[in-house]
Amino acid sequence: MDGVSVVVVAPGQGSQTPGFLEPWIAVPEYAEHLAALSAAAGVDLVTHGTVSDADTIRDTAVAQPLIVAASLVALGGILNGSDARRGALAGIAGHSVGELAAAAGAGIVSEHDAMRLVAARGAAMADAAGRARTGMSAVVGGDEADLLAKLDEHGLHPANFNGGGQIVVAGELTGLAALAADPPAGARVIPLQVAGAFHTRWMGSAVDELRAVAAGVEIHDPTLTIWTNRTGRPVTSGAEYVDLLVGQVASPVRWDLTMESFAALGVTGLVELAPAGALVGLAKRGLKGVPTVAVKTPDDLVAARDLIDQDGAA
Repeated sequence: MDGVSVVVVAPGQGSQTPGFLEPWIAVPEYAEHLAALSAAAGVDLVTHGTVSDADTIRDTAVAQPLIVAASLVALGGILNGSDARRGALAGIAGHSVGELAAAAGAGIVSEHDAMRLVAARGAAMADAAGRARTGMSAVVGGDEADLLAKLDEHGLHPANFNGGGQIVVAGELTGLAALAADPPAGARVIPLQVAGAFHTRWMGSAVDELRAVAAGVEIHDPTLTIWTNRTGRPVTSGAEYVDLLVGQVASPVRWDLTMESFAALGVTGLVELAPAGALVGLAKRGLKGVPTVAVKTPDDLVAARDLIDQDGAA
């Protein structure tokens, strides 16, 4: 397509690492922004993003607000108050919990309400995860049809269709162990350090709890193009997007379809918000040749702005 097509993407759970917010806290404006988001969520994100250990920030109730807050701080740093730069974006999307950062970035909900929602989401999913011995594993390679047949055999479910030959599966730990012992031909099964079977029927109670909180949030139609994880397609109604976001807690993430939408759009660049890395990695396999920027620290903001501004001037 002619012109510019830079998209911003917000990562999901598992992208956090101990101390990853230290470089951001060192900059007063970002520290202030993070403190406001922390207050909205009712979670001490400054402590968790700087000194908490890996086990602490793996807790779903901590990890989810931490990731969304980091993405919002990074987005604020990229845009830096520039309406022109925001207007140059082709759109925004989030992977799993990253959909809440995307919702705020697109103007569907305020940042304050996004943090309220993610705090409720994380707590509800942590509670649901505590009701059964479940987990998740990434399956890389192999034939998708063979894998889906194996999942049925072991009582497992696909949770994230990530594209690039990667599908995350979820279910009871016994089923995941059986899959790892007898994987589909050509596939590797990699256990993930998460506390439950997210994006499956085991999260039904979390959907109900999040829907109740979402009912009290002010919702607007998006002012940026935004894609849903449910189908990978753009959504123009803010109310519909929030409804899909709530239900998505117990349904698979179709990031593969989201990347297909990016490809159909003819994206010319992709910027991943903090804590970045995972989605850029998927893009390098699913959107080959498209320039990417992973915003991990404030030092990466210049490259992100340059990518957007350069394409914006095209």
